[in-house]
Amino acid sequence: MTTSIFHPQLIEDRYFPKVNAYYFKHWENYEMAFHTHKDIEIMYVINGECIVETLSEAITLKKGDFILLDSNIPHRLIVAAGDPCRMLNVEFSFLHSNGSFPSIKELAYENKALSEFLKMKSPYIVLKDPNEIYHTLKNLVLESDKKEDKQMMVQLLISQLLIQIARMAVEDVELKKVNQQANVYVNQAVEFLHQNYDCDLKLEDIGRAVNLHPGYLHRVFKKLMNCTIMEYLTLLRMDKAKALLADTDIPIIEISQYVGINSSQYFSQIFKKHTSMTPIDYRRTYSSQITKFR
Repeated sequence: MTTSIFHPQLIEDRYFPKVNAYYFKHWENYEMAFHTHKDIEIMYVINGECIVETLSEAITLKKGDFILLDSNIPHRLIVAAGDPCRMLNVEFSFLHSNGSFPSIKELAYENKALSEFLKMKSPYIVLKDPNEIYHTLKNLVLESDKKEDKQMMVQLLISQLLIQIARMAVEDVELKKVNQQANVYVNQAVEFLHQNYDCDLKLEDIGRAVNLHPGYLHRVFKKLMNCTIMEYLTLLRMDKAKALLADTDIPIIEISQYVGINSSQYFSQIFKKHTSMTPIDYRRTYSSQITKFR
């Protein structure tokens, strides 16, 4: 028998998953001691919220979230008072056998996501259910609970469950890689804007500066920054304009050019939209305050 879901023997010999325990449980105002067990465990939040704490971090799980904990990983469950949590837990391991059903090795050979997943070697994996994991888990528990011979259905369901989790985990890793690269591009774009806000900039100029198609840059920037590039540039220019109005004696008609806006009339319109004050009123209000404190 092997317990770790990432043990290399799983893809070298014939091993089959075996469900050892399962339960639905309602938790409230509960704090579990740190513990380990030999089985792999899936903890699925049906309703409410809880914290699964490992030795390295505390992970908050909400409705539809689940964690797959590898064997022998110290962890504990914490559920706050007044905020109950209903969970479905399944514990399983792997048995060496010559059974007729496809082994994990054979399933991994046919399924690329499962093959990649079995090589991850992560102590735990946290994922959000896209409304398919709970259905499989529930059916797995129902079949495991039947008294008549149910091994074929249990094997089918747990194999389906592992393939579903594997696909989600691999997609999650790929998405994180994409987001990391997107962060690099967005940070480069932000740095370029701060260095060139006083120029007449178009989206194409910014995309060219970070070697990225302007349309794609627009999408990733908005996703990560919650505003478009041009909205960010306008906010940056307004912040610079406010500093110039309050801290310098530069004529207002020239400040628009200092922040990269060629039309002083358009600058005044945008400034009032963002501050609810005209540039003249802003200077009167804030430059006088600075003078008083000097």
